[in-house]
Order: sequence, then structure tokens, then C-alpha cells
Amino acid sequence: MISLIFYFSGTGNSLYVAKKISEIQGERLISVAGEMERKDTVFEYEFSEKELLGFVFPVYAWGPPRIVIDFISKLRVSGGKPYVFSVCTCGDDEGYATRMLQKAFAKAGLSLDSAFTVIMPNTYIIGFDVDSKDVASEKLRRAEEKLQTINTVISDRERGVFDLIPGRLSGLKSAIVNPLFNRFGRSTKRFYATGECTGCGTCATVCPLHTITIKGKPVWGKSCTQCLACIHRCPVRAIQYGKATVRKGRYVHPDII
Repeated sequence: MISLIFYFSGTGNSLYVAKKISEIQGERLISVAGEMERKDTVFEYEFSEKELLGFVFPVYAWGPPRIVIDFISKLRVSGGKPYVFSVCTCGDDEGYATRMLQKAFAKAGLSLDSAFTVIMPNTYIIGFDVDSKDVASEKLRRAEEKLQTINTVISDRERGVFDLIPGRLSGLKSAIVNPLFNRFGRSTKRFYATGECTGCGTCATVCPLHTITIKGKPVWGKSCTQCLACIHRCPVRAIQYGKATVRKGRYVHPDII
């Protein structure tokens, strides 16, 4: 019987948060993308009473990444009732991402004991640009403060603590924008590598769905979460998404390689 913290991350924000919680709680980190590679129809885990079951993930179009919801739909928990918590990271607000997660948990026979939103530097450069260095630094500083509070709540197994940032028009964003994003916004057709590409393979290595193969230059398959790890982690800034990212900055969490 074990405590587990599952995470999904593209540019390192959620991975950093998951690591900080794991370090304090002394619990094991597991990649959702890594588990989904097993192609199991069911993921079964046994817990003792009040052991930790945590999920840390970024918010995509005001909802959890599709891969996180798909994983939870296959989740089966036995043994005692674990203490279930979630932490979502986002550039500004989460919409109803946690509510959507709760619905997925309910179908798996689980319920959230606590949940949190942590504001981190913006990474979705298809729609926006990265934050300025000053804004990014301030967000990271405040995130450290919030992580201390989160770890205290988790350590004490406090129930009913929902420290969320839904933002304005949260229901509209999550009910309308998110389904459209999942249906139309995760296409790989507009990804390409410029002549600056060296064929180093970094993009293929960091892609959580392993949809990228290197044939001189990267070639994208059909599966995509729009984490944009390939764009942000390219060492020579050779990867673009149409014209939307050409003049945009790049970001990877400073403590994540």
C-alpha cells in the first residue's frame, strides 16, 4: 500500500509543484503520461486509510488536460479511503477545471478532500505571450508561499479546503471554450520546424505523448495535448505553430531541466 502523487506537465510548472509537495510529504511521484503508455484498460491501486492520492496538472482552456481525465476514467482504488487532493497550475485562472475534475473523480467512486489553484508563469503562447521576467518572477515567488500553505493542509489531512481561482465567466469558459479546444484546438497540423532545426531530437524526447518522430526534422503524429513542450524546450527556438508563436517568448520552469 502506497501514497501516490500523479502529475502531468509540459513546461515544468506542474512538475515543479508536484516535486515540492512530494519532497515535503515524502511520497512517490508518478507521471500520468507514463502510466497511460501502458495501454491498460484499468489502473488499479491499493491504499491504506488516509494515505495520499494527489493530482497535479496544468489548466488547458479552463479545464484539465484530456489525458488526465482519461486516466481518471480508468482509475480503480481499493483498500482504505485515501486523502484525495488536487493542485492545478495556470497563468491567470482555472475556470471550472476543478469542478470538471470532481466529476471525473465521482465516476471513479472518489471525492476531493482539498483542492488548490497555483498561479504560475504563462506558457500558452498560441493565444498569449509569455509573461515578462518581472511578472514571472513575482508569480514564482507567490507560488512558493502558496505551496507552503498547501503542504500544511495536506500534512494535516484537512478536509473541505478549496483554495481556487475560478476567475470571471468561469462557467462559460469551461462549458464552451474547453470542449471546443479539445475538439478542434489539439491538432498537430500547424506545428513545423524552421531551417534553424538541428534534428537534435529534444522535441521528441520531451513530448509526453511521444507523437513526434525525427526524420531529419521533427514530424508530428495526430495525438497532441497542446502542452507546447516541443516549442518551449527546443534549444534553438526552431519549432513554431503557424504564425501564432513566431514572435512570442519561450518559457521552461527555471528549476526543471
